[in-house]
Amino acid sequence: MSDTGQTRYVIQDTGRDSDGDISQLPDCILHHILSFIPTKDVVKTAILSKKWNNVWTSVLNLDFDDALLYANEADTRDPPDETCFINFVERVLSLRDASNIKNFRLSCRVFFNASCINSWISSAIMHNVQTLDLCLFVDDSFVLPSSVFRSQTLTSLKLEMNCVLEFPTVIHLPYLKTLHLSLVTFVNDGSTQKLFSGCPVLEELTLVDCEWLNLKSITITSSTLKRLTIDDLPYFGPPDGPKDCKIKIHTSNLVYLKYTGYPSNDIFVCDVSSLVKAYISVLIPHEKQKEVASHVVNLLKGLSKVAFLNVSDHTIESLVFAGNMLVDLPVFKNLTRLDLTMEIGESTIEALMKFLNCCPNLQCLYFSEGFNHDVCFVDNDLIRSSLPKCISSCLKMLTFKNFDGNDSEICFLKCILRHASVLKKMNILCCESLFGDPNRLNAVKKALQTVSKGSKSSVVMFS
Repeated sequence: MSDTGQTRYVIQDTGRDSDGDISQLPDCILHHILSFIPTKDVVKTAILSKKWNNVWTSVLNLDFDDALLYANEADTRDPPDETCFINFVERVLSLRDASNIKNFRLSCRVFFNASCINSWISSAIMHNVQTLDLCLFVDDSFVLPSSVFRSQTLTSLKLEMNCVLEFPTVIHLPYLKTLHLSLVTFVNDGSTQKLFSGCPVLEELTLVDCEWLNLKSITITSSTLKRLTIDDLPYFGPPDGPKDCKIKIHTSNLVYLKYTGYPSNDIFVCDVSSLVKAYISVLIPHEKQKEVASHVVNLLKGLSKVAFLNVSDHTIESLVFAGNMLVDLPVFKNLTRLDLTMEIGESTIEALMKFLNCCPNLQCLYFSEGFNHDVCFVDNDLIRSSLPKCISSCLKMLTFKNFDGNDSEICFLKCILRHASVLKKMNILCCESLFGDPNRLNAVKKALQTVSKGSKSSVVMFS
């Protein structure tokens, strides 16, 4: 590091060999050690001895990040020299031997030169890279080297690119197991469909903040996909702009599904008999409440086989606007655990009860945020609103976090204790304000521990 705060990369050879140190270890061990060190520091090991001069040129992992040039920008009057970064990457790649690269990461958030970047990526592909991680911030559309999409060695591909991503006419990634796309804008149905179809052994697919506006209908079909994550951006375009994209998912071996964000697209999950866990968290634009409700119902319809379900407050709230569409909700026969990452409000409690009526075999129920203070819940309210069957006949464990001890929460839990015939344990995690009032805490404990229980073996635990 120079006095000006700019990073300097130096490749030297002292001409001396050191005896009795780690340089005597086999190359495979040295490569393993170097895999934990940033690339800029790996190169500096060349000063240690002649042997290190050769070892670093065949290191398994390469990580180039232009943030290194800008880390100390505030400490100097002159902007960092991008030529320094270019020369460093060029030198590392030109001096590299013919050995394979295992992991190659390139992050260019400020510096961008299409010719250089494509050359560096092509070099990684030529060295049979297995994991390729690219973070490229560009102003216009950008075409990656076509060799990226025909690699015979890639097992993991991560692209974070805030631009239109154009695909070649031929896509064939026979060994790709992990695909992560972030910020990209898809061009059209055909090329996007080719991407998904060109990954025959894909096991994990992640789509984060991608733009689907150019698409009308996409089908993701895979018998090998096990994990699918979609995080959707909101659509802020004009009312007469592009409509939602219909995304059909046919993944017979999917075990994990996570959907978060604004459900501007209509997702139909089909043939997911192996699905074990699903996480659904939606946001609701005020001007599109009914549209969101329709999309949420369509998404939930495909999750009827799930065993573990985690839903947010707006997911349940969206059902308030579903109206007659609620009749389309499936029966979740395999669902044994439901986690509610939400604060129960006055507007959502009725929808929650209707949802619980669709979970006939629920055994574990988890509330992460307790009740909102606007909830007015009194004795027998739950009975009058039709007590969900799962509470009375199947529920074995209930966890209630952020318990404030207000009247509505106490009435709700007392009702559960009275009617849950097979309940074994009720975990109550109190909020700080309740713990800070010992007298009120003792009164709450007494009220819940002395209630006439439907299950004589049930235990109420406070923490």
